[in-house]
Amino acid sequence: MSQATAPSISTARVGATAQQQGSEFTPLLRKVRGQGLLERRKGWYARMISVNLLALAAVVTGFVLAGDTWWTLLLAVPLAVLSARTAYVGHDAGHAQIAVGRRANRAIGLLHGNLLLGMSYAWWNDKHNRHHANPNHIEKDPDVGAGALVWTAEQAAVRRGFARWVTRHQAWLFFPMLLLEGIALKVSSVQDLRRQPVRERAVEGALLALHMAGYAALLLTCLPVGKAVAFALLHQALFGLHLGMAFAPNHKGMDMPDPAGERWGHLRRQVLTSRNVRGGPVTDWFLGGLNYQIEHHLFPNMPRPHLRLVQPLVRDHCRDLGLPYAETGLLDSYRQGLRHMHTVGGAARPE
Repeated sequence: MSQATAPSISTARVGATAQQQGSEFTPLLRKVRGQGLLERRKGWYARMISVNLLALAAVVTGFVLAGDTWWTLLLAVPLAVLSARTAYVGHDAGHAQIAVGRRANRAIGLLHGNLLLGMSYAWWNDKHNRHHANPNHIEKDPDVGAGALVWTAEQAAVRRGFARWVTRHQAWLFFPMLLLEGIALKVSSVQDLRRQPVRERAVEGALLALHMAGYAALLLTCLPVGKAVAFALLHQALFGLHLGMAFAPNHKGMDMPDPAGERWGHLRRQVLTSRNVRGGPVTDWFLGGLNYQIEHHLFPNMPRPHLRLVQPLVRDHCRDLGLPYAETGLLDSYRQGLRHMHTVGGAARPE
């Protein structure tokens, strides 16, 4: 059963006892394991990573050859797209989708996150794993904590000053604010170094510094300062926008568990708070497989190419349980998320 709107909490709870919720996921997990869908796809990832690295090298080569001209700024577009693909690899490594061993996944994550993007693998993993454990939980999910944007009327009601103005208009400001996300990720990564253990901090910090030094050296060697700054700003803005467009459809406007209410089992906790985006190979590529958000949340260590294969099993299982399965088009997913943000922002608007 698919739908374009978010399911209601009351509907999802009908007929579900704590004991039933605890057993709902087990038959699905058994079936998925039986079909080998949790087994690693090392060859697929090796090819995908190789192609992405070669494409990055080609863009950098083009950047060097183009030299001092404003036309060089056009290369910020493919570089931003490939940077998002690099982030998707780091995301998959963080979920142990690529290799079996923790060290191998960490090495891949450090290469793609810290060295190539200047984004801390440890910071992202800590934040993202807390999100996966309790998606859309206002007290436990860092992605719905009050920040530049808010996600509940209670958060909006206490905003003051300029933050209150932003909250009033946050639906309109959402996509423009994503242009700052690429820089915000780097700032948060550096700030998080203080939290990390000494040995981890040394490795992460060194790779972040190496990225920043290499990035600056590349730009300033090929371009004068003004053009170099313009290229960096354009690249980071488009990178942040691309990542935001991939993550925005997944949970915004979906159910948010009541911290004082009934505790959901794993299946309901992940399905009711997540939204899938319909599409084909282009959508899969553009969103890095995150369009199968329900399946990804149910099986976070499942290799990306298996998510589309497990989708029919998950959809049928939800149908058999009478559990809403939210799925819509990409544009409608943005519409739903923005509508939720606009509604929440109403608590900060004058009566």
